[in-house]
Amino acid sequence: MKKLLSHIPSQFILPIFILGGIIAGLGGYTIYMSRVHSYLSDDPSACINCHIMTPYYQSWDHSSHAQWATCNDCHVPHDNIINTYAFKAKDGLYHAAVFTLRKEPTAIRPKDASYSVIMNNCIRCHTQLNTEFVKTGMIGYCDVKEGKGKACWDCHTEVPHTKISSIVASPNAIVPLPKSPVPQWLKERMKK
Repeated sequence: MKKLLSHIPSQFILPIFILGGIIAGLGGYTIYMSRVHSYLSDDPSACINCHIMTPYYQSWDHSSHAQWATCNDCHVPHDNIINTYAFKAKDGLYHAAVFTLRKEPTAIRPKDASYSVIMNNCIRCHTQLNTEFVKTGMIGYCDVKEGKGKACWDCHTEVPHTKISSIVASPNAIVPLPKSPVPQWLKERMKK
């Protein structure tokens, strides 16, 4: 550390440390207030940290999938833990940027990479149904894009989010409120 500081003029050292402290403090505050840790779990209520996700949470919560599958079961790859968290991070950072810049669409639809993940997860959970009972065989989303078959949601249009899921289609969606990020000791101090 001394070697590094010896290359910096002395009048800049204190301002650099102050600026670094401000950046670290604001970064820590942002991480805490946005409940970043909640996204590491499989808890579906983490998705409603962003208000725009409430209709999607509500439609899932009232679907047959709610008792068997979480958001991550359908929307995140399950081939290995590295892919799982890399996909969550990439998707989460994209969502954070879109919501922060207020560029969210009225109706959220998956990107191309997400469609492939969702279809692979449909197949993963419903393999026996798909191969033994319906005897449709299994195709991938790349086959669907090439016109060699249909995606699962082409027929199952209401599973699990319904066709009308959007922030304007269900403005009064009832979902659990996210837990307040304000610590209990501070709430009690503010009451005094």
